Amino acid sequence: MEENIELGVGTRVEHDRYGEGFVCKSSLNGYEIIFERGGKLSFGKANILKDMTIVEKVEDNEPKLSLDEVTEALTGILKRYNGLNEDVEIADKWIGGTLVLNPGNASQPKEIPVEVFFHKIVMLRDKLRVLEQSVNSHKSLSEQDKINIQKYITSAYGSLTTFNVLFKDKEDYFVGAGKKE
Repeated sequence: MEENIELGVGTRVEHDRYGEGFVCKSSLNGYEIIFERGGKLSFGKANILKDMTIVEKVEDNEPKLSLDEVTEALTGILKRYNGLNEDVEIADKWIGGTLVLNPGNASQPKEIPVEVFFHKIVMLRDKLRVLEQSVNSHKSLSEQDKINIQKYITSAYGSLTTFNVLFKDKEDYFVGAGKKE
């Protein structure tokens, strides 16, 4: 048996059980083959010659993407639609710090590690970005509705500028209205 065989669309095969068929689709992992008895069936590339023989081979001329090309394309899509959170670093001086919330009455203060609080701020920022992109790409909203909603999102960014002190890099800061760079 031939290892790593690549069959092009249109290759004719003979299967012990399903009779004669032809390859109608080729993918990275396998083939879809339409048989005279059995209809359309899928086969993994590793098992393609297990129960069938090639009657007439058509060369596979379809360009194959490398894993690096697929990874690069998916990374670009995820970044574009904010499905891939970027690595945002906390300023060095806050590492290991504690946020203490002292109530106005005599009850116990609440302590939160700054890194936990920072992570929640970053998640909030990322969710605002997704909301912003969803509004801007929404097909049913009018342009005026998008502008009105965008004003609220920008205002939320502006309200969060207080927390910019936690970010290591200035390009990660929240930016409100009037401070666009």
